[in-house]
Amino acid sequence: MKNMRWLAMLLALVMVAAACGSDASTEDAATGDDDAAETADDSGDEAVEATQGGDLTFHMITHSDDGPFWSVLKRGAEAAAADVGVELVWQGSNNDAAVQAELIDAAVAAGSDGIAASLPNVDAVAPGLKAAVAAGIPVYTLNSGANDFQELGATTHVGQTEVIAGNGAGLRFNDAGATTILCGRQEPDNGALIERCDGLAETFNGTVISEFMDLDADQAAQEAAINAALAANPDIDGFMGVGPVITMSGLRAADALGRDLVIGGFDITPELLDAIEAGEVLFTVDQQQYLQGYIPVILMYLENTNSNTLGGGLPILTGPGFVTGDNATAVKELVAAGTR
Repeated sequence: MKNMRWLAMLLALVMVAAACGSDASTEDAATGDDDAAETADDSGDEAVEATQGGDLTFHMITHSDDGPFWSVLKRGAEAAAADVGVELVWQGSNNDAAVQAELIDAAVAAGSDGIAASLPNVDAVAPGLKAAVAAGIPVYTLNSGANDFQELGATTHVGQTEVIAGNGAGLRFNDAGATTILCGRQEPDNGALIERCDGLAETFNGTVISEFMDLDADQAAQEAAINAALAANPDIDGFMGVGPVITMSGLRAADALGRDLVIGGFDITPELLDAIEAGEVLFTVDQQQYLQGYIPVILMYLENTNSNTLGGGLPILTGPGFVTGDNATAVKELVAAGTR
């Protein structure tokens, strides 16, 4: 998208200027072709070459199941790769940590110019990512991994702090008057999803029940699991799904039982936005996954071509934001455009 190209150019110009000092003057900006751009230093006597990335290959290796959330993240990564002229190898592991670890090992062996990876299971992927760092390959984490990227030697993490996101959700459930919340998780051992439920419990004034409720890939089984949990506990008057698909499964399970629950979720799909507009779901937490795909590619490009880094040892946060009945219609237009 045009605005994303401008973002890429702006980031590149800012980083080149910062690298040359506060008084540096830029004589030529990168044009996107194979010619080098020259930037004068403070004295004006030397020049720094900013090479283009046409021969760079980056790998983005995640636990993606190619569902609605990950399709937007992938679209962001592909847009960034096109904007700066690099090759992107996108690889999802469908929540299989062993497969993700194998893909990372293969990318290291292939001599990748940069690896961006999610960390749903740190123990499984840590050896491969540490090997990448040891080999001089820039490593970035995204989506999940805010608490672990430093130990692995990654340059920075791009995503949201999940506990803080859960904290915000808990406050909204308090305002809605809920007393007992079932926090449904669609992956059994994804640390980021567990943290969302933990963050909810920190600020919520009542009781939080955190449970794995089957995978998004089998929504019938997921709805049945939520239905059974609700039927077994009549005190539950709230449901939070830590993803958009499981949030809708929770709504359908509640409807099937005739239960009027306060429902909140995480992330965005058109179906979930429709439910928010209709008043069936109170809110969803927006972590802006398009940026989680886009920004790591830009950062890997800048680190390769201009030795720039961002973050200062801290994660680069893309959320949380909240979509409610007040802004759902505006966000729907962006979802239709494929960027939210």
